[in-house]
Amino acid sequence: MVSQNYKDMLGAKSVIRQMSEWAAERAKEIGRANVFDFSLGNPSVSVPQAFTDKMTELLKTRDTMELHGYSQSQGIPSVRAKFAEFLNQAFGMTYTAEHIFMTTGAAGAVAHAVRAVTQPGDEVITFAPYFPEYNHYVNQTGAVLKVVPADTKQFQINFEALEKMLNPKTMALLVNTPNNPSGTVYSTETIERLAQLLEEKQRVYGHDIFLISDEPYRDIIFDGVDAPYISKYYDNSLSCYSFAKSLSIPGERLGYIAANPKCTDSTLISPMCAQISRGIGHNCPPSIIQIAVSEVLGLTSDLSVYETNMKIIYEELVNLEFEVVKPGGTFYIFPKALEEDSVAFCKKAMNYDLVLVPGDTFGCPGYFRMAYCIETEKVQRAMPALRRFVEQEYKH
Repeated sequence: MVSQNYKDMLGAKSVIRQMSEWAAERAKEIGRANVFDFSLGNPSVSVPQAFTDKMTELLKTRDTMELHGYSQSQGIPSVRAKFAEFLNQAFGMTYTAEHIFMTTGAAGAVAHAVRAVTQPGDEVITFAPYFPEYNHYVNQTGAVLKVVPADTKQFQINFEALEKMLNPKTMALLVNTPNNPSGTVYSTETIERLAQLLEEKQRVYGHDIFLISDEPYRDIIFDGVDAPYISKYYDNSLSCYSFAKSLSIPGERLGYIAANPKCTDSTLISPMCAQISRGIGHNCPPSIIQIAVSEVLGLTSDLSVYETNMKIIYEELVNLEFEVVKPGGTFYIFPKALEEDSVAFCKKAMNYDLVLVPGDTFGCPGYFRMAYCIETEKVQRAMPALRRFVEQEYKH
């Protein structure tokens, strides 16, 4: 018989994907330009021309097996060495190629990292609001995901609730900064306090507690925002990165795990992840993408578009008297809905062709997410629809 576990999952599909699919069907009726789809975090700015040129150059000049053959399970050694050196220069670290494991995006990185530092029955703590797929990345390993309630004033870490949740079963914390869905960036003060707390708990419990840092939005930081590199502050840290957002290449599925050189068994994490791949059929990302990205490290798309879009939406939300924390990065904003039931709120918005995602799926009922990785002119045209929605439904 088929797996009941995955069969049950069919009844709990991603709300984000469901909203995106509704938007696509609605667009067939009234045209894509008339549907204000803020559902899916799919980068909207163009891939840098230099990256496209590099791909073309590689295809014309390199051996086909170098570009299209299998790489080693941990990734191409020369690519891993380049990534390590880039991180060292950018953040003052001491990585080598042995600390890097290539993955299919940040999702693949997080899924491997959790398996590398937990066993069935262990607990992994994350913080609301959080990316809902964490439930699957963690719980399907046999470990158990525990969620710290949100600090809705600033969406920094709720330390009081965290300290109550920490216990000897805690083997890892999973953090996402800049954060999806809130757009909040954990401050240096927050990270230093977290590192101090975890160092203390490691001594008390007598075992390692790893900090898994999910960082696909690391390059989308708005002007003047304090954005620390977490691995600088805590030794037992695993940095999980993706080039999906920085280079606008989500379909290429390229990321990595960088094990802090000071963490326990730091040089074993990458080869361990290669063994994990044997059990989940990962088998490394495409060679051509590894090579191309390694030759344009530091290059990004024009990410300033996202800050422009954020400012337009944030100002309108404030004018309409929403409670909202101003994002420090990403391309998401996470306001409080105008009624307790955010699912009902988002359903009403659909009548105005506004596609929003209720916060329940992110562990924050009563809030909703807007992904503003769409054209700026469309963001501007969406604001009158947002005003009509609020005025007609909530300000009679």
